[in-house]
Amino acid sequence: MTAKYPQTPGGRYFVAKSRLWRRSDPALDADARQVAVNDLMAVRRALGQAKTDDAKSTARREVDAAKRALGERGPVWCDDGAPDETRKHPKNTSYAAWWAGLDAADRARGAA
Repeated sequence: MTAKYPQTPGGRYFVAKSRLWRRSDPALDADARQVAVNDLMAVRRALGQAKTDDAKSTARREVDAAKRALGERGPVWCDDGAPDETRKHPKNTSYAAWWAGLDAADRARGAA
């Protein structure tokens, strides 16, 4: 999924819509990751099909839970003590030099 987006050195984040987004926890085994991805896709479909505010609210909570299971939200999966820079523009983070060094095409892919 993230192959079309620029990934930070070390693979912690990818850049989409000009923001850093935490990638899934690489320590998840393949089976657990696939179950979590399947759950995420199912609850995203449910969110898209929700007709009432209650159904939408429930689906949003389920999306959040699935993303937490993947390690994309909640406590960070890396243990190097670096701050979580999710949702920040790369130029305003510790990745600023990396971002500035990307060619225009890669930065454009990260803006999409």
